[in-house]
Amino acid sequence: MKTAVVTGSTSGIGLAIATAFAEGGANVVLNGLGDPAEIEKIRKRLAATGGGKVSYHPADMTKPAEIADMIETAAGEFGGVDILVNNAGIQHVEKIEDFPVEKWDQIIAINLSSSFHTIRAAIPGMKARGWGRIINIASAHGLVASPFKSAYVAAKHGIMGLTKAVALEVADQGITVNAICPGYVLTPLVEKQIPDTARARGITEAQVKSDVMLKFQPTKEFVSVDEVAAAAVYLASDAARSVTGTHISIDGGWTAQ
Repeated sequence: MKTAVVTGSTSGIGLAIATAFAEGGANVVLNGLGDPAEIEKIRKRLAATGGGKVSYHPADMTKPAEIADMIETAAGEFGGVDILVNNAGIQHVEKIEDFPVEKWDQIIAINLSSSFHTIRAAIPGMKARGWGRIINIASAHGLVASPFKSAYVAAKHGIMGLTKAVALEVADQGITVNAICPGYVLTPLVEKQIPDTARARGITEAQVKSDVMLKFQPTKEFVSVDEVAAAAVYLASDAARSVTGTHISIDGGWTAQ
């Protein structure tokens, strides 16, 4: 039985991925923010869906020591971390000259550096077992840029480079490292940035959806969390053993333009 650690998995894309792995019979370690009672409900619901166990670790993704403890705790409880999904992320929308320094630092820490810390902690165990799957949830913004999102775009571009570098290091050890690049998914993270984007651009929130977000996706539809989860399940499978150091775009054609 495989064990998957999914960061930022109490809502949105991360929760969909954790659910998919739980339904597939894996042990799952949840991580993320939220009301403790609600998180416990999620944990119990996922535990009832498959044959594996589901636990929760409250590691703060800005704190390397807590991240290391999460991986160590998962390995101690389940015997190892086979699948690592780096999904935790935050966003802030602002003009570069007004971008708060503390927000830059926080976004880089959570959206980029946390993945370094989880990978660094998980790789030794994967090498010892000769098998591992690392899946980094990047973004279309890991490939192209949008204005007013300097920190997020920088972090996601960084994730793409990290993915390639680590993939090359462990390619002969039975470990694959890949990224998934979703376009706009209507998650709580995206919902929160709609009013900020409207303010920054001087347009309505409806216009943000139609003229900013879906403008870039030729399908004119938001990506669903289940589509991203399905890609993660594939990348974690034996069928994807030769897929490494690359990315899967799920963006409705955005980056084809």
